[in-house]
Amino acid sequence: MSLLIRNARVLTLAGPSIARRGRELRELGVIPNGEVLVAGDRIAAVAEKVEAPADAEVIDAAGRVLMPGFVDCHTHACWAGDRLDDWERKHGGASHFEIVKAGGGIHATVRAVRDATQKQLAAALRERLGLMLRDGTTTVEAKSGYGLNTENEMKMLRAIRRAASDWPGTVVPTALLGHGIEGDLESFARNVTKETLAEVSREFPDITVDACCEKEAWSVEACVRLFEKARKHHPIRVHADQFSSLGMIPEAVRLHATSVAGLEASKKADLIALAGSPTFGVILPCTGFHTNQRYAKAGFFVDQGGALAIATNCNPGSSPTHSMPLAIALAVRFCGLEPAEAIVAATFNPAVLLGLTDRGSIEPGKRADLILLRHKDERLLAYELGGNPVDTVICGGARVA
Repeated sequence: MSLLIRNARVLTLAGPSIARRGRELRELGVIPNGEVLVAGDRIAAVAEKVEAPADAEVIDAAGRVLMPGFVDCHTHACWAGDRLDDWERKHGGASHFEIVKAGGGIHATVRAVRDATQKQLAAALRERLGLMLRDGTTTVEAKSGYGLNTENEMKMLRAIRRAASDWPGTVVPTALLGHGIEGDLESFARNVTKETLAEVSREFPDITVDACCEKEAWSVEACVRLFEKARKHHPIRVHADQFSSLGMIPEAVRLHATSVAGLEASKKADLIALAGSPTFGVILPCTGFHTNQRYAKAGFFVDQGGALAIATNCNPGSSPTHSMPLAIALAVRFCGLEPAEAIVAATFNPAVLLGLTDRGSIEPGKRADLILLRHKDERLLAYELGGNPVDTVICGGARVA
């Protein structure tokens, strides 16, 4: 069965399957009044007018924007429980230390994840994936990281795999092995690097390994030891400079990390070095909005030639949202981006980051992950706050929302 979308303002984002940098982030490849033909799960044709089979289903876009589906390349969307008590205590004036002492913080989520079954974790993630899809996200990266031991990290990764198996979109799992800590960091990190990494490698041989470098998480030295061993068999990514700059960016560049996510506290010299490397910078504006109103200098990073991506960082503690449109709106307001730059950083670039060069643009042969907006001007993605700007979602060639 074929599907024809006609009378659309098509943002093709067409071009080479490499990271867009600098001015390239502003190039949306617009066809002001175009047509897109979908055959099976692929895009068959893109032009002002295309030949379509007589029995093709037709969607009249009526001048509205048709664009690639969102690619959310950094989430912690697999979890159990909630952090509502933490949030309420914080607004009541409690400090982070007081919240942790009362049993809150990341360890509240760790306890809930450990108490949950694999089936329960998968069901909770599947529900969140459904919400993401309705808001236009067709590809999602999902991390483990709330297990903090081999048994429960593996349970999380298996739950992510299970949830992905019956979702129309694509889920890319990541093994977040360096996240929280229990007891002494030195011995804890040694055990993770020796035991948990080995188990992950056996069952998930191609998975990316991630770590969080912060004062209350893993140190630069602990991250480097994990990555030095992991990168022999796995791609690596790191979350750094969210609250403090500890010196992880130079090490990430040296180790050829795929990306550094966070960047709110990054020094300009580090952003320049990151921009001059193959490593992506991933900004998480919803986290700044929810926590401390601190935002990454993404406009500066782009001006230096950096490869930029935007993600929700969906998680129960610092970014309780699944909305890529909200991430785009905040990135333009507070991170120094233009709407076109934010759109490319939420679609094409994160697809490249995840190694998925068959999506992120509207070109013949690519996977038909498309969203039709309610709007005739794509800038409204950044201008509008709240609500869902997506009218229709086509995922793998099928209309799913």
